[in-house]
Amino acid sequence: MEREIEVRTLEGESTVVRISPDRRVGDLKLLLRDSFPPAMTSPNFYLFLKGARLNLNSQIGSHQIEGGQFMVLVPFTKKSQPVPLQQDPIEQDSQPSMNSGGNLQSAADSIWLDILGDISSLSNISPDDLSNNVDNTSQTWGEEDVSVAEKPEKRRKLSDSFCTIHDLLCSDFEDIFDQKTSNKICQLVESINCLSDPNTGMCLLQEYFDKGIPEDDQCACPLWLRRVLKTFTLMNVLYAFFHLQRKCMTMGFLKGALNQPNMFGLDDLCISYVDKISLLCPKVVVVLDNEENVVTSQGSAIIIHDFSTESSNQSKLAKEPRPARRLSTSTVINAAEKRMMAFRMDLWRLFQCFMENRHFITSMPGMLSLEDIITLKGSEPVQGCINVKKEKSGTSTSRCCGTDHLNPTEMVDHLRKGMGIFGQIIHIEEINEKLAVHVDVPNSLANVSKEALRRIGITRLYSHQAEAIKSSLSGKNVVVATSTSSGKSLCYNIPVIEALSKDMEACAIYIFPTKALAQDQMRALMEMTSGLDIYFNVSIYDGDTSQMHRTWIRDNARVLITNPDMLHLSILPYHAKFQRILSNLRIIVIDEAHTYKGAFGCHTALILRRLRRICLHVHGSNPLFIFCTATSANPREHAMELAGLRSVELIQNDGSPSGAKYFMLWNPPLQLEVKTGKSIGKFWHGESAPRRTSPILETARLFAEMVQHGLRCIAFCKTRKLSELVLCYTREILQETASSLVNSVRVYRGGYTPQDRRRIETDLFEGKLQGVAATNALELGIDVGYIDATLHLGFPGSVASLWQQAGRSGRRSRPSLAIYIAFEGPLDQYFMKFPDKLLRRSVEYCQVDSHNEKVLEQHIACAALEIPVSSQYDEKYFGPSLERAILSLKNKGHLVPDPEVSASKIWNYVGPEDKPSAAVSIRAIDANRYKVIDKSSNEVLEEIEESKAFFQVYEGAVYMHQGCTYLIKSLLLSEKIAFCQKADLKYYTKTRDYTDIHVVGGDLAYLPPMTTEFASRRTSAQVNACTVTTNWFGFYRIWRTSNQIFDRVDLSLPSYSYNSQAAWIRVPQSIKVAVQKNHLEFRAGLHAASHALLNVVPLYMMCNTSDLGTECANPHETRDIPERLLLYDQHSGGIGLSLQIQRLFRELLIAALELVSTCSCLHSAGCPNCVQVLTCSEYNEVLDKKAAIIILDGVIEAENSQFSSRESSVNPSID
Repeated sequence: MEREIEVRTLEGESTVVRISPDRRVGDLKLLLRDSFPPAMTSPNFYLFLKGARLNLNSQIGSHQIEGGQFMVLVPFTKKSQPVPLQQDPIEQDSQPSMNSGGNLQSAADSIWLDILGDISSLSNISPDDLSNNVDNTSQTWGEEDVSVAEKPEKRRKLSDSFCTIHDLLCSDFEDIFDQKTSNKICQLVESINCLSDPNTGMCLLQEYFDKGIPEDDQCACPLWLRRVLKTFTLMNVLYAFFHLQRKCMTMGFLKGALNQPNMFGLDDLCISYVDKISLLCPKVVVVLDNEENVVTSQGSAIIIHDFSTESSNQSKLAKEPRPARRLSTSTVINAAEKRMMAFRMDLWRLFQCFMENRHFITSMPGMLSLEDIITLKGSEPVQGCINVKKEKSGTSTSRCCGTDHLNPTEMVDHLRKGMGIFGQIIHIEEINEKLAVHVDVPNSLANVSKEALRRIGITRLYSHQAEAIKSSLSGKNVVVATSTSSGKSLCYNIPVIEALSKDMEACAIYIFPTKALAQDQMRALMEMTSGLDIYFNVSIYDGDTSQMHRTWIRDNARVLITNPDMLHLSILPYHAKFQRILSNLRIIVIDEAHTYKGAFGCHTALILRRLRRICLHVHGSNPLFIFCTATSANPREHAMELAGLRSVELIQNDGSPSGAKYFMLWNPPLQLEVKTGKSIGKFWHGESAPRRTSPILETARLFAEMVQHGLRCIAFCKTRKLSELVLCYTREILQETASSLVNSVRVYRGGYTPQDRRRIETDLFEGKLQGVAATNALELGIDVGYIDATLHLGFPGSVASLWQQAGRSGRRSRPSLAIYIAFEGPLDQYFMKFPDKLLRRSVEYCQVDSHNEKVLEQHIACAALEIPVSSQYDEKYFGPSLERAILSLKNKGHLVPDPEVSASKIWNYVGPEDKPSAAVSIRAIDANRYKVIDKSSNEVLEEIEESKAFFQVYEGAVYMHQGCTYLIKSLLLSEKIAFCQKADLKYYTKTRDYTDIHVVGGDLAYLPPMTTEFASRRTSAQVNACTVTTNWFGFYRIWRTSNQIFDRVDLSLPSYSYNSQAAWIRVPQSIKVAVQKNHLEFRAGLHAASHALLNVVPLYMMCNTSDLGTECANPHETRDIPERLLLYDQHSGGIGLSLQIQRLFRELLIAALELVSTCSCLHSAGCPNCVQVLTCSEYNEVLDKKAAIIILDGVIEAENSQFSSRESSVNPSID
């Protein structure tokens, strides 16, 4: 149970902090530094309670804090002192000597003790989170970090090598060049021949390359690696001598020692390795000139001074500043051993990362060169690039500070030599320039159409434009499926101008999915038609249109530009007011038709059916449809399903030009996460898996590169939070590298006010902004001027979306660059391993489920209010499910039969809502939303769907908006309002939750009888209604820079339930037994197998990761679980995906088995390439890859056996 503690400053400012009584005072200080402004501005402070300064190690619960009492925050200022080049190691339990005669010394000692207390108070937090960045590589094998250890370690037994050093240091030697001493050193150096596991003595490279190494060869280390190890060993031993004597080791002395013939057993080649070793392991070997200083963990690095004035054979050593106390031999030995272990760990980490990044696994180790490894380490900086920051992981990040303008081709070369030297560039696809195919403007066009074309400078048409115009004017419904920026708008603007110029009463309706696109296309149409003799009265009718203007539009507009929402809410329910437009409606234009999929597509399909029904039955019009869409696998079928049309002509031979494009696949480099203490031993046995650096940070660095070098860029992100994080990190980078450009980047996403979005669009179009981090809101064809480059953070959910986004750059035939940055998820890594699978892959199908029962009922109720519904005549619009929907609405009391029709075929709406359309949200099936309000300004920042609200807003949550962080202060459940306050926080939050799925009818003991349709599917998978219930029980606080969890907080929130649909298949009991016989956990295997199914679904159908979910095993759950594999729609009522999955279940099982069984990872919990997913609600904690293989293979075999036997019984053999 957390306690609330009030903290006040001397100036009277106060805050209340919630913290567990088990935590320490030091943890409380960390929380204050991240949430309390006085602690942010003065991070050095004491905490007092009732006049006594609190010990940082003391637990919160040990202090009696009664009602009305509070802690006092008292800041202090640290005295800056010169830092010596290298200080002696200081034991954890030692303290600096005190001088009681001086107040200054007492203050310094007090500060020193406070610092030690700060460090020791973080014993349960990863060293990566420490503000002083404690060096992880300074531990000995099997020991805990000395900076956080609470109990003294037992004396370890030294290895043979370091026993030799110990004996040398304990002897009364005077000169390391004497024969006796040099011989011992030589013997030690000669004994170092292999990069081996310190526990087993086995060669690490031989274990890694277990194929192709001769059996009698016990070491696979190439010659250069052996020389590097010998050279470092000598450097380490020599430095131990100087360290003990508190002297500086110079480069001149070191080279002189190495040049001594046969003195230490090294050849001349090893001399050149000194500089290279410092490049390989810059944290272990540091070379300084006479102007440089260094601050390192004490004794953790070899410091070599390279004075330009000294000769190469100089042997005189400069005295270091005298330390506070004398060094012990054991201290020096421990430091030398730590350096050796850190050096070997760094080398092995580099080898592993090189192999993974360059796909070098099947190659022989002898093919590796020292230059390859150094290049990976980033030792060849590009001109204009400097190292400005050391990441907590220990790797250097080269950041370019140049601002010279580059074109896309030059940027590719710049990235190759700069950021990309770590092996991130997996593939570069060069897409050649494509020339235009022109045709003359048809003579049959009216003069007004030709004049409209001349007004925008067009004298010839692209071939696809001419074909689409011809088909439309001949009375055919048309769908144009060509590339981005191919001039599709002319395919509908010219037919509309033709139709309206020939009939002065004729009208057209343009339907766009977003207000921004409507504004953009209105400007284009106005540019074409302004000044013509004929008035077209082009007007936008959307939620921003005033009531007075709406009246004028209804009476005068001939081209009505709107969106599905306004059709649903304002036009169809009041269609009588639009009688003039609807009765003269000739053409309906639906642009960006590919966006109408999933839940939104389901709603839009039924709205268009309602529109067609009213036009024909009430107003006597039968308009043509012109669709424009991005390339998809089924543009014709999708258009027909969307509007319920029987025939549509497809135009897809693209005649537009396109500039040359570079499509780059960028995989963040691997870095091995090595934890401290006992887990270090796992490093050598493959249990410490390499992880890739953050793709969010990689995207931000690339974004900054583009902006700095004059390339206008859009960074596409899959979620609003990701776009905010990319902007935040990009601005931090630009602040260091090109501060004048910080405000030239913004975020563009949904949830902002219309005014903010229009301002960003205008600034981008006018060149005031160099780039935006955007969601798919900018995927559509809004004209924002020319764009040079696009970045794509993760696979956007479909190949079609990826190419649509990439098409935003290179408009107007300009050359362009697109970079796809991979997450560590399985799909992204699959495409990184097999680029052709992405670049040669056909685009997906657009799926629309117009028979979703819940959505159909909602729209039947709306349609019945507009005009009574006829079960006889309206089935052609609403399909065979109409009767069932009418019956359901009748039982709810929403529909009654028309008393004047005896056959009861006409139904009138009598439901509780005066306007049922107002209760139906078509953008998200959730009708209820939570508002996020800035407490200081009372401004509504965003509205969030109820099903997603508690993932983002709860008391203590970190919420982001336009690159700024806010802290959620209160959540009013009854009013559905979250109040937030702006705060500069260094952490983010993530919920702790679990979800249960109850399948209606899923507990049946027997499967339904096999019908003809059932047999044709050849799968026993079923689709059922289900209830999905999510419970939230807490959240994590996570450091933004290191992704380390530093706090866990409990929550008490109401659960959220909704009805949906699920596709599932039973796992036979025999498979469970087989898993348990192999001593594997069945629950973990089910979880992993379900993840594998979820991972392969996007390869077969178009969907987003947020559309589907599966049953994730909670590590703390003890209840029995259903023996099934299940995927469900994560939208209320379902959006038709489960039905498609059921039909594909057999193929999905086979693909999932192939994915898991061919993955090369060796961990029982799998990896992000097979059974781990980034969206797992349980953070991939309960997974078993081997069990998943048994389950998937067993289910497939059971399916084969079941259907083979059924076929045999249906078709017995005839003798």
